[in-house]
Amino acid sequence: MIKSPRGTRDLLPPDTALWNFVEATVRDVFRAYNFHEIRTPIFESTELFARGVGEETDIVSKEMFTWEDRGRAESDKGQSLTLRPENTAGIVRAYIEHKLWERGLNKFFSIGPMFRRERPQKGRYRQFYQIDAEVIGPAAAGSQSPARDAEILELLATLLDRVGITGWTLELNSVGCPEDRAKFNEALRLALAPVVGKMCADCQRRAVTNPLRVFDCKVPEDQPIIETLPTISQFLDESCRAHYEEVKNILNAVGVPYVENQRLVRGLDYYTRTAFEFTHGGLGAQNAILGGGRYDGLSEALGGPAAPGIGFAIGEDRLVLSLMETASAESVVRKPDVYIAPLGAGMNRHAARLARELRRHELAANVVIELGDEAFRLKKSFEAADKMGARYILIVGENEVAADAFALKHLASGEQVTVPRGELAQRILRT
Repeated sequence: MIKSPRGTRDLLPPDTALWNFVEATVRDVFRAYNFHEIRTPIFESTELFARGVGEETDIVSKEMFTWEDRGRAESDKGQSLTLRPENTAGIVRAYIEHKLWERGLNKFFSIGPMFRRERPQKGRYRQFYQIDAEVIGPAAAGSQSPARDAEILELLATLLDRVGITGWTLELNSVGCPEDRAKFNEALRLALAPVVGKMCADCQRRAVTNPLRVFDCKVPEDQPIIETLPTISQFLDESCRAHYEEVKNILNAVGVPYVENQRLVRGLDYYTRTAFEFTHGGLGAQNAILGGGRYDGLSEALGGPAAPGIGFAIGEDRLVLSLMETASAESVVRKPDVYIAPLGAGMNRHAARLARELRRHELAANVVIELGDEAFRLKKSFEAADKMGARYILIVGENEVAADAFALKHLASGEQVTVPRGELAQRILRT
């Protein structure tokens, strides 16, 4: 038997009802904040991620699915392509390619699959799903303002509350500008030199290539050493410090709670200034639901104009996993309003006609209808309607068709009435 590849899985009903609920809620919230959907390819040039995410990050150095294209066109041959491990770089690439700075401030969101060659574990897969949002544009359009950072964080607090995630924690930090980070990296190298030999192999490598990544380490034995290292707050210049303070001031004003975490640096090289994560206790050690931050130099790194930006990525798999603690998939499944039971030979076509009329009725835009089969006996139709949780069963037999009025039974109460065809929609929607 052929099974799904390691690190992937099928999303099946009724769980997909939770996924649809989350995505519908996300779209509603984004709409309220004037975000617009963007859809980018699921694979891009490998160079995009090497330049945008950073060659020394774990994502680029160890986790990407990359191949050499063997297309027939001469221009395709030899091109290195990669399944997208994240989507910010792709969105900024689209921003540059289509000269979207001409529109002023851009507020984008996307929902879709990402791919990383990681060790599968709870809430982490090789094909996983992310909800991304980005605010990007010329500084003159306000993209560099701390108000943009605070709005993003307030949006996320609203979104998590709206989908029903309780007990979340917003962790906040500033990672400064590139000059601040260069000074901080040098201080980290000096601090790590005498102790790095006691740390894990990944930290030993990171200490040479990119010391900031040491803070990504999750090895318990390394944490006491990490706690002794310098913090980025010691190296922030005045403008970065003022920007960070204003973000916190706005969050305080709108009532979004947060905790400062000076060890929070995020895992990608393009972050500047504000960095953040929302965590949830129900996910264990890997407890981040989402994270993001500001990336004021990413557009320039990809060959575009100056375009300050801030964004985030929600791990939809983990978000749904957290939601499952408080809401079962069945609780958001839309069960049938009516099960139509055709009784006897030749009744399927009459049942189908009635179903079409009800589905297209101006008052029944959201009505859910399930069709039975004329081969079923009445008892089997009742069992099928009850099993799928239908509210009503509508009987379509020869007598009902001749009278153009149908037996409608409310399965919970047992009440049964005969309803003329033209009044069925109103009757069904009334209760």
